[in-house]
Amino acid sequence: MANSTKWDLEKHFDKSKFEEQRKLWKTEVTKFAEKYRKDNSYLKDSKKLLMALEELEELETNYGSTSDEVYYYWLKSQKDQDDPKIKAKFNQIENFSIEISNQLEFFMLDLAKISEEKQKEFLSNEELKKYKHLLKKLFENAKYLLSEKEEIILNLKSQSSYSLWVSMVERLLSKEQREVKGESGESKNRTYEELLSLLKSKDKDIRDGAAKAFNDILENNVNVAEEELNAVLNNKQVNDSLRGLERPDEARHVSDDIDTSVVDTLVKTVEENYDISQKFYKLKAKLLGLQKLEYHERAVEYGNITKEYSYEDSIDLVSKTFKNLDEDFTKIITGFVENGQVDVFPKKGKSGGAFCVHMLKKQPTFILLNHKNKISDVRTIAHEFGHGINNEMMKKKQPSLYFDTPTSTAEVASTFMEDFVMQELLRGADDETRLALLMQKLNEEISTIHRQIACYKFEQELHDAYKNSGHLSKDEIGKLFQKNMAAYMGDFVEQSEGSENWWVYWSHIRRFFYVYSYASGLLISKAMQSMVKKDPKNIEKVKEFLSAGSSESPKDIFLKFGIDISKKSFWEQGLAEIRDLLSETEDLAKKLGKI
Repeated sequence: MANSTKWDLEKHFDKSKFEEQRKLWKTEVTKFAEKYRKDNSYLKDSKKLLMALEELEELETNYGSTSDEVYYYWLKSQKDQDDPKIKAKFNQIENFSIEISNQLEFFMLDLAKISEEKQKEFLSNEELKKYKHLLKKLFENAKYLLSEKEEIILNLKSQSSYSLWVSMVERLLSKEQREVKGESGESKNRTYEELLSLLKSKDKDIRDGAAKAFNDILENNVNVAEEELNAVLNNKQVNDSLRGLERPDEARHVSDDIDTSVVDTLVKTVEENYDISQKFYKLKAKLLGLQKLEYHERAVEYGNITKEYSYEDSIDLVSKTFKNLDEDFTKIITGFVENGQVDVFPKKGKSGGAFCVHMLKKQPTFILLNHKNKISDVRTIAHEFGHGINNEMMKKKQPSLYFDTPTSTAEVASTFMEDFVMQELLRGADDETRLALLMQKLNEEISTIHRQIACYKFEQELHDAYKNSGHLSKDEIGKLFQKNMAAYMGDFVEQSEGSENWWVYWSHIRRFFYVYSYASGLLISKAMQSMVKKDPKNIEKVKEFLSAGSSESPKDIFLKFGIDISKKSFWEQGLAEIRDLLSETEDLAKKLGKI
C-alpha cells in the first residue's frame, strides 16, 4: 500500500491560482464585513442571525484564516526550515491573512456583548440550534474580550511579540551541529535532531557523548532562550491582564472549553501518583545495571529489539490493526499514504519529530514523520494517523465552525490508535521481547502523563515567578525546571549537570499550558479502550466522539458515553491501570532473573 513517501504538495495545491484566490478571499471578507457593519439587525433578530452565521460558515469553509497559499508555504517551511525565501513568503502571506481576518473581528465581538435577555432568546431558539454551543461559549467568554481595535492590535503584534521570538530559538537549534560518535563508531558532524536520537543509544559511551554535545548546544543558546522566554512571558502577562484573566493557565482552559476545576483535579491526581513514575525509573536503572540514571538516560530503551520495521511493513501492520477496529479507519489512512499526504524520512533542515496537521475543512490532512525503521516508529505512525482519522471523521459530520478539536481531547484519538497497535506488537512476543515492549509502553505512558503534568506544574511556577520578579535569569528558570523534573522522577534519576537547560528546547513550554492535554488524552483514551475491549460494538461510540469536533464541550461529549472527567475517581482509574502494568512488568523481570 505504501507507495508515496513525500508530500506531493503540487498535487493538492495549484500555485497558479494563489493570487486569484487571495483577491477573492479579500473581496468576500470585505463584502461580509461591509454588509454587517451597516446592518446589525443580526444582533436583534434570530432569522437575521441565522443568515449571518450561515454566511460566516461559508467564509470559514472557503477561506478561514488560512488560505491554500498560507497552508502551502507553512508546509514547505516544515520541509526546509533553513530556506529564507520560503520563510519570507510564509511571513508575507501570514501578515496578509492577519490583515484579512481582522476585518471580521467586529462580528463576534458585537454578538458577544448583546444583553443577557437576548442571549437567552437566541440560545433557546430552535432555528439556531445548530449554533447553540458556539453561541453559548461566546456568551460565557464575552467578559474576556476587548474592543475591536484592541483585539486587532493584539493580532497585529502577535508575530513580533511572540511568534518570531519562538521561531528564532527553534531555527537556531535546528542549525546546530556537533561532531560525535554514532552507532557505527564513526565520528562526524551530527544535527541537533540526530543527537536527540543518539541520546537513546544502548551504548552508554555513545549516549553520554551525545548528551555532552547536546548540553553544549543548549548552553550555547541558553542566553538567547532566556531573553526569548522572558519576552513571551511578558507578552502573555500583558494579554492576560488586558483580558482580566486571573490565572496564567485560565486562557488555555477558556480556549479548550474545559472547566479549570477539571484540569486542577487531573493535575492533583497525577501529582499524588508520582510514586508510579519514581518506581518505574528505579526499575529501569536496575534493568540497565546502573545505580542511577543520568537525566538524559530517562528515555533510553531497555532490551534489544533488533527487528527493523520498514515504512511499508509498518503501514501494513498499522492498517491491519485499524481494520480490526473499523474498516473506515483503514480506508482513511490508505488515502493518506497513496495521495502524497505523508512525508516519511528524515532530511537536513526538515522539522524534527512527527506531527499531523489540518487547517480548513476542505483542505487535505498532512502527516510528517522521521521514520528510522525502529519499532517506536510503528507506534508514531499509529499515533499521527490517529490524529488524521480524527480530522477526517470531523470533516464528514461537522460544519466548518465546529471543525476543530479542543486541546483537552486532541490526544485521545492518537493514543487510542497507538495503544491498539502496541497490543498487536505484544501479541505473540516471547518473554524477552515482551519485557522490552512493556518497558517501552511504560516509558511512553509516564512521559505522556507524569512528565507532562510535571511540566505543567513547572509552567505554573514559572509564570508566577515571572509575575513576582519581572525577569527570570536562566539559573532561576533552570532551578524551577529541575525541581519539577525531580519531583516526578524521584531518587533514581540524577538532575545531571546540563539538565538545568533542557527547558531551552522544550517547545511546548511556549504553547502555554498545552501539555496537560497529553495526560488527559491518554487517560480518557484508556477509558474508551476499555469500552471497546468489553464490547467491540462500542467502536461506534468512539467514532461518534471522533466526529464530534467542537460541537459540544469535552465534558458533555464524554458524559454521553458514561465518562465523567470531572471526578477524581475517573483519573485514578486510568492511573491504576498503569500501576498494574508496572507490577506486571516487575514480575516478568523477576521471572527472567533480570532484577
